[in-house]
Parts: sequence; C-alpha cells; structure tokens
Amino acid sequence: MHILFVHKNFPAQFGHIAAYLIKRHGYQCSFVCELPPANVEGINRLQYKLGGGATRATHYCSRTFENATWHAFAVYETMKAHPEVQPDLVVGHSGFGSTLFLADLYDCPIINYFEYYYHGRGSDLDFRPEFPVKELDVLRSRTRNAMILLDLQTCAAGYTPTNWQRSLFPEEYQYKLETIFDGVDTEVWHRKPNVPRRVGDRQIPPETRIVTYVSRGFESMRGFDIFMKAAKGIYERYPNVVFVCVGTDRVCYGGDLNRIPEKSFREHVLKSDNYDLSKFIFTGRVAPLELVNLLSLSDLHIYLTVPFVLSWSMMDALACGCTVLASDTAPVQEMIQHERNGLLAGFYDVDRFVELGVSVLKDPAAYRPLGEAGAEMIREHYSLEVCLPRMLDLYERTLNAWHTSSPQTSNVSGSPAGG
Repeated sequence: MHILFVHKNFPAQFGHIAAYLIKRHGYQCSFVCELPPANVEGINRLQYKLGGGATRATHYCSRTFENATWHAFAVYETMKAHPEVQPDLVVGHSGFGSTLFLADLYDCPIINYFEYYYHGRGSDLDFRPEFPVKELDVLRSRTRNAMILLDLQTCAAGYTPTNWQRSLFPEEYQYKLETIFDGVDTEVWHRKPNVPRRVGDRQIPPETRIVTYVSRGFESMRGFDIFMKAAKGIYERYPNVVFVCVGTDRVCYGGDLNRIPEKSFREHVLKSDNYDLSKFIFTGRVAPLELVNLLSLSDLHIYLTVPFVLSWSMMDALACGCTVLASDTAPVQEMIQHERNGLLAGFYDVDRFVELGVSVLKDPAAYRPLGEAGAEMIREHYSLEVCLPRMLDLYERTLNAWHTSSPQTSNVSGSPAGG
C-alpha cells in the first residue's frame, strides 16, 4: 500500500500518520511539500517549488484562490516528474488546493483534511465588535472557500478534527465528512513529576503559583489582550504568582497589524495599561519537551479563542493534566465541560476569569481532579492510540469503496458520516 501525503509543510498534520503506517502496517509513504527532498523515518519526501502566486494586481478577494492554484499546479508538475511514485491513495490538506490536479494524474481516491470553512458573519471575522470588519474581508470570506469547495467536489472522502469545525461546511457535503482528531501523542504530552521549577534562568519558589498561556502568536484571535487584563486582575488579588507566556509576536490569524501603529499586538496591549511585567515571563517559542515541563509545573492554564480552529496547545495542556480555564466559545465547548474537566468563562468576562483564576491559585490541589479528568478525556478519545486506527479505517473504507464503484461517484458510505 502506497500513500502520498500532500501539504506545503512537513510533517504538519500527516507526519505522525505516515510514521504510524510505516512502522505498524508496513505501508509505503511519500510526502510532497515545499521542503527539500529527504528520507525521514522511512518517509520519502519530495519537494515542489512554486512558479508564481498572487500579486498586488490580483483582486484582493481572489488572492487565496490564485495562490492555491499555483500550489496545486506545482504539486502536479512535481509528481508528474516522479512517475515512479504511483500511490494507491492521496491524502492532503484542503485550503492550499494542493491535491486538486492529482485527480487528473492518478487513478486513485483522494482524501482531504478540511480544517475550516469561512463565513463572513457569525464567525471569527465579526466575533470581536471592537475590531470592525472591512467590507472586502466579508466578501473575501466567500471566495476563500473556492478551492475548498473544489476539493469537496473532487475528493472521495474527507475529515475534520472536531464536530464544530465539521458543522461549518455546507450541508450538501456533510455526507463526505467524518470527524477524526489529529491525535495527541500521550507518550510525550503527559504530566511529569518533580520537574525543576525553573523557567529559563529564573528560579520559581515553591510557594509561587505558575499560570501558563500558550499561543503561536500573541494576537486578538487568541484573546491575548483579554488574557493580559485577566492576569492583571489575578495578580492584584493574588500577588504571589508568575505568568509564563509561550509564543511569539507573530500574528498568525486576522488583521491585528492593520489596526494598530505598533509593530506587534503584544506591544499594543502592553501600552494600553500599566502592567507589572515582573509578573510575566515571555519565553518565545519552546521545544515540545520543554513545553511539557512548563505545563507540568502549571497550577492554572488559561486559553482563549474566538470561534475558530481549536489550538493544539489547549489539547496538549489537557493531556498534561493542567487545570484549564478557557473561553466559553463553541470550539472549546466541544472539549471542556465546566467543572467536569476544566473551567469556562465568557470570552469578554474578565471578572469571571479573575474570580475563577484566583480560586484555583488559592487551592490548586482542590482543582487537580479537573486536570486529571482532562487528561483522561484525551487518553480515551483524542490520543494517537485512538485516532490513528480511526484514520486507517477511513483510508481502508475509502479504498474499498473506490474499487467497488466508479471514481466519479465514489464516497465512503453514501450517507451522512458519524461525528
């Protein structure tokens, strides 16, 4: 069995799946991406190179599709130049459009990973009214789905990581979509005992509480400004605390930098109030094992998001047994039930974040059962041991359906998939 994975990055959402299929099932796996050719743990990595892309002359609303088309064509040209690669199945990340033209190169099914379907209203785009939405951004939300819709039409099957994300896609394509989470490696992401209480070169006294906040970028989509307000309220009521903030000043989502004069959203937020920065440690990016240690020290983990793709960091924090205090928004609600495996507060309810945060810091042991319940949920429903067999089952059912029906009409079950 030969599977070709397609993504602009490596290993992205597919590296661990490929490694699992090679080691456990003897599959052959190739991976086409923008990184240089290599063999990584038995994965044959091929490189595609873009020949062009959107420019300022390209209409703002069609730039995403223009870029996706160039990716799709580059992947097609690369794989055409490697006739020795003849996959039985193609698996790719929709949105980049990378798999689209492979339907004209290979006589095999395509499975796409669908992460998000854009909506102009009632979505991440207009969730924060203090940041007005530009008319062109509302219009662009429709055209950003163009390649996704083509992938939905072309693929034999698809999957999304959460039920909420799946619910965003058009009703007429729901039958093609299943809910399968990426999988958390609980051999890595679990709470470690006796971790040294040191962050960088700073020693944290035993009596000092540790609050963690993790985000690839400190930005409004992940509620960094709300977190800072809550943190200030917490340290004013419970001074013996330090906030360890993992991430960078990169803006991964949204248009924060178009709305502020500062060079980063973090700089903008810090200027907005008088924060005691001695209470904060900004670590920058850290390696996974270092993050495991930090989360193992955490007395409280705070996570916020607008209705958007759920962060892996929250799942990692749950896996590490953190007491998680999170925004009561739709993607979070699927994972956390208030006072059962975590705590929830309204996205804008800073007072509630402060109240709950202080309660946890006053008696972390009393809230440990929430962290333990969160870790158990990950092990039972979202670990690699659970998710990877489900992924393999999807692959095998898709292949079986393909070989018993014509490629033009093939789908996994012909009826709505279970979530």
